[in-house]
Amino acid sequence: MNTFGKIFRLTSFGESHGRGIGGIIDGCPAGLDLNIDLIQKDLARRKPGQSKITTQRKEADQVEFFSGVFEGKTQGTPIAFAIWNKDQHSKDYNDLKDIYRPSHADYTYTKKYGTRDHRGGGRSSARETIARVVAGAIAKQILASRGISIQAFVSQVGEIQLKKSYTEIDLSKTDDNIVRCPDSETAEKMITRIEAAAKDRDTVGGVITGVAKGVPAGWGEPVFNKLHADLGFAMLGINAVKGFEYGSGFEGTKLSGSQHNDVFIKTADGVRTKTNNSGGIQGGISNGEDVYFRVAFKPIATLLKEQKTVDKSNNEITINPKGRHDPCVLPRAVPIVEAMAAMVLADHFLLSKLNTI
Repeated sequence: MNTFGKIFRLTSFGESHGRGIGGIIDGCPAGLDLNIDLIQKDLARRKPGQSKITTQRKEADQVEFFSGVFEGKTQGTPIAFAIWNKDQHSKDYNDLKDIYRPSHADYTYTKKYGTRDHRGGGRSSARETIARVVAGAIAKQILASRGISIQAFVSQVGEIQLKKSYTEIDLSKTDDNIVRCPDSETAEKMITRIEAAAKDRDTVGGVITGVAKGVPAGWGEPVFNKLHADLGFAMLGINAVKGFEYGSGFEGTKLSGSQHNDVFIKTADGVRTKTNNSGGIQGGISNGEDVYFRVAFKPIATLLKEQKTVDKSNNEITINPKGRHDPCVLPRAVPIVEAMAAMVLADHFLLSKLNTI
């Protein structure tokens, strides 16, 4: 319910306007030299108030570890951590205490639990993803020790789409601009689109592309825990995500089998495929090629403009929410997508140790 993973497991806790967000990571191998600066770097990429196109809530998002790390190394024991909330404006939500905001989890949480924390969405807030970013940053370091890297980037905002394949662009330029699109020309158009949405007190969605390089052949399970299925499960668990595809995805349905098949070829590095429509995964198991996927995000539900809705007494009313909100979640969601992908891959790396004697 609140735990993700089979061997490398994260249990997260906390609410948007509670004392803080935190988690317990179990199953992390001992002996990993933990680079706290890299963890903090990913938290800085996710935190609010980082640019003119994100919410202006100000949070340092400094992680504090309580256990599982000694003298800079993981101990193989549970890693407990927390990030304290400092800049909550809970009063901004007082008028919404008894109101169901359109497309939010207010109604569904009330029906499920009979109660809800109305301050900033409580547990349903995307602020919960801080815990995932911490765990994902540790998973990234496990993977990096095996030569595996993960990079996500914004490939679409509204109707503005990066037309180039990830193989045609320099992914190291992703963080060179505030929208986190590695193509500077497209990035400027995306920023303009987000600013237009904000000016109209509206929101806009888009797509994040993720790429994992260096994943060896043989990771993934053949039936219920196929690698792409676990990646899809991870991505669809991120707030505001509406869709997931990997490899050729939905576009691949337009091709014939002879066009779509990835032909195996002999190379100096061993067996490879001539193309990669499979997205690095065949039969649910990695084949040694790049694992790449796309994650669709809806326009976030909080609009700073009037909307019709109902309250808990079923009265029809009009709301005009206050507060500090992102006009587009995409730039801050890039490290979240990377984190979830890293946790899936780290889990499958550890699971792969069980496959043979």
